[in-house]
Amino acid sequence: MQRGIEREALRIEKTGHLAADSHPQALGSALMHSRITTDYSESLLEFITPVFENIDSLVEDLTYTHAYSVRHLNGQRLWPVSMPCYVGDLADIPIADYGSSNNGKMKRLYRKGLTYRYGAQMQIISGVHFNFSVSDDLWNRLYDLSDKSLTKDAFISESYFGLIRNYRRLVWVLPYLFGASPALCGSFIKDQQTSLPFEKVGKGTLYLPYATSLRMSDLGYTNQEQDNLDISYNNLSSYLEGMNAAINMPSDNFAKIGVKVDGEYRQLNANVLQIENEFYSPIRAKRVAKGNEKPSESLARAGVEYIEVRALDVNPYSAVGIEKSQIRFLDMFLLNCLLQPSASTDAEEEAEIAANLQAVVLEGRKPGLKLTQNGNQVSLSNWLESLFGNMSSIASLLDDGADGDYQQALAHWHKAVVNPDETLSGRIMAKLKLEQVDHSQWVMSLAQQYHQELKDYPISDSVLARYEQDAKASLQQQAASEAVGEVSFDEFLADYFES
Repeated sequence: MQRGIEREALRIEKTGHLAADSHPQALGSALMHSRITTDYSESLLEFITPVFENIDSLVEDLTYTHAYSVRHLNGQRLWPVSMPCYVGDLADIPIADYGSSNNGKMKRLYRKGLTYRYGAQMQIISGVHFNFSVSDDLWNRLYDLSDKSLTKDAFISESYFGLIRNYRRLVWVLPYLFGASPALCGSFIKDQQTSLPFEKVGKGTLYLPYATSLRMSDLGYTNQEQDNLDISYNNLSSYLEGMNAAINMPSDNFAKIGVKVDGEYRQLNANVLQIENEFYSPIRAKRVAKGNEKPSESLARAGVEYIEVRALDVNPYSAVGIEKSQIRFLDMFLLNCLLQPSASTDAEEEAEIAANLQAVVLEGRKPGLKLTQNGNQVSLSNWLESLFGNMSSIASLLDDGADGDYQQALAHWHKAVVNPDETLSGRIMAKLKLEQVDHSQWVMSLAQQYHQELKDYPISDSVLARYEQDAKASLQQQAASEAVGEVSFDEFLADYFES
């Protein structure tokens, strides 16, 4: 298996407030650096690993990037949870700046459009993305066992879409086990209208008694404009058709914002999606782009190369936001999704998938909670027991028969099936309620602890030199791109969308 990780983390001041300064120069160019960039906000760092087959090497690389970065934050800390720190005036949340090239301006304008569309606070929520693919050896074996009615490349793409459909049927498992945002700072809500029956702990922490991941609720990464897109995951061609329709579908609501008002752009366009990246989905089919390809163009050219899991909260019990037992669980979970039969979905099942996810996000630890499977009511715990049973044979195969890391990871997370208090959200709520401590106070103590751990993490001179060189090279690349004569930004945008 090949894996990569993308971890987001807000830069914060020692006071717990969001950092308002520019991306640190020592971290290089956020536009050009391959490992250290920013997401929505200038304050929202994103750490990206290369692809690894070895889990220890993957986590070590991610840790090196964290350790190098904290050494160059001028006393700032990384916020170690998904939901943001204290949110003051929303106008003070800085949108990421990628310089004066047309490409850099477009990346910034896209984020400016997100601000107008959904508000800035939604965009400073952090997550962890897990990129996953399986080896050519496995694909060769699976293709040999197939009826060979498709070419091998088409078989791979269709199999990945089968994985995606099964993942979406079971996506609720990830917030149940790994959801780590059952509570948030009251300042995040501000003037938002919410019908959620929040309870309060400490001075200003809001929580739902059985919630697992408020990040994945209507308070987090949701977009009601996208509810009617009806993008199909039944095969690659249907998916591409749906995505193409979505990026060309006008939105009456977004048209009211205006695209260019009094000579200043507010968003890239007034469609439901400005660009494909705006499509919020807990999983994506991906292929590494060539040149300036858009994501769907890459998929259309050569099919699916890997999938991106996007349903993971930042794990507050890890300095790098994810731990090895989670990675091993994800390996087993995704292999199970790949190897099980995967029928096409219809509108009825899509509604079932959405309802199950919503139920677990808001009350996943509720005793006796029931979900819907193929139209039938089933208890969450029984469904989980069945899934863990399926994965036990995969764990044994991956451990090559010995009682190894995969079986230990499965046994570790099985404790959370038996006892919801062993989930990440359960552990967090026990801490907050037992000690009657504010969420932000607890998270600040973790931020300080991890800051010191990462500062003390041993980095060899050669690794340090590589990071310093990568930072310098990325700044030089950005300067070179900005020195080249370009067409006007208006022409650049017109050409981009015409193509």
